[in-house]
Amino acid sequence: MTNLKKYDNQTITRLIIGGILIIFIIGDGLIYLFYGIEAAGMGLLCLGVGLLPMGLIILVIWLMDWIVKRAK
Repeated sequence: MTNLKKYDNQTITRLIIGGILIIFIIGDGLIYLFYGIEAAGMGLLCLGVGLLPMGLIILVIWLMDWIVKRAK
């Protein structure tokens, strides 16, 4: 029997990673194409700083989950 929970988690993870990669590759690629290397560098910087709060929130939730699982 297939573990549907594991499959669901894998699918969601792959969709999130794919979406972020599309934003970085296509979005920054278009910036590079129209405005040049300097603007693309600034675009990467802005994308990275914009994703930082989301990454910190995910890290805190993961740590809380890890602590709760260890406590049981």
